[in-house]
Amino acid sequence: MADRGRRVARGAAVCALSALLALAGCTAPERDEPARAEVQRLLDRRAEALLRGDEAGYLAALDPALAPAARTEFGRLAKIPLGGWSYRVTDVDPAGPGRATAETELDYRIQGYDSGPATTRRILELAERDGRWYVTGDRAADGAPQQLWQQGEVSAVTGRRSLVLGVGQRPERLREIADAADRAVPAVDDAWPSPWAGRIVVLVPASVDAMGRLLGAPAASYRGIAAVTTGEVGGGPAAPADRVIVNPDAYGVLGGFGRQFVLTHETTHVATRARTTPATPVWLSEGFADWVAYRGTDRTPAEAAPELAREVRAGRPPVALPDDKAFTFGGDADTMARAYESGWLACALIADRWGERRLTAFYEAVGAHPRREGAVEKALADVLDTTPEDFTARWRTYLTERLG
Repeated sequence: MADRGRRVARGAAVCALSALLALAGCTAPERDEPARAEVQRLLDRRAEALLRGDEAGYLAALDPALAPAARTEFGRLAKIPLGGWSYRVTDVDPAGPGRATAETELDYRIQGYDSGPATTRRILELAERDGRWYVTGDRAADGAPQQLWQQGEVSAVTGRRSLVLGVGQRPERLREIADAADRAVPAVDDAWPSPWAGRIVVLVPASVDAMGRLLGAPAASYRGIAAVTTGEVGGGPAAPADRVIVNPDAYGVLGGFGRQFVLTHETTHVATRARTTPATPVWLSEGFADWVAYRGTDRTPAEAAPELAREVRAGRPPVALPDDKAFTFGGDADTMARAYESGWLACALIADRWGERRLTAFYEAVGAHPRREGAVEKALADVLDTTPEDFTARWRTYLTERLG
């Protein structure tokens, strides 16, 4: 009993000492950074407020100093028919007492156009005030592209099969692009039998420099390119929707035929994206898009392929189909032009010799191969009953016949 009494006394003394230390401030320090789940809840509330058009709720998650810029962004986003907006917090790091940095992925979807979300990475700065955490900064992660609404006031024009979003553009220009996009969609439908969304979203920034920021790449690479398509290859029907991004400088100097050609070409990339994979060589994806864009027009091969025609007439026809490097933006312009022309005439050969349905079947067969190596060879054998050597010889003869 005496030993038990001593143990109880020692226990009471420890408890008393613990209480005394707690009163003296020797307890474990309060955490000075939020847990990931806490940040996720904060951003979930922000996203929900945006989707229901609740400006006050959207701003409630922000530090008051960030409110003016956020109010501007809220107004710009109101011009876009958003069908989804959500964040995924991937990491939270302490940045000092009462401060933290969160790495996030922002998913957003345009209602009626996107079958899957577009995704971009954002870095959020956080600060704690009076026991509550606020967002104090919101910026693109390193290497992540800028978004159109971050470049200025957004204007939207809705077509029958398209949505055109522009910054710094006249309404008449956006309407003209929407009309061309509306003509492009049925033209692609007629040439590409596989299911696709049947509608496109076109972004028109204020300049080629702004275009580069949307792509997260140097603007110099795109100065002579009228438009590009962004998206995830081989992602299937639920893959993020593509965006056609127009270079207003290069597009603006084109005539009516050129503008229509560009949008039909890019729309083809949107339609074929689910069947375009790492196994698909660039000559096939770009050549097919050109084939669709020229299909049904009165352009002769010599008019459509002037650089290649010059080489053929000089007795220097290419000996092989171009490799992917020949299509690099910012490289030699003549080399790239001949590469596009070569790919187009390879696809035109298949359509003329084997038929249009065999051409689309060939495209799908190449993309269905598990890897680049052997993909074209197997599709040539399975779909066209030929070999790479025979096809190349036929293609070189075709060039001479059409361009010589």
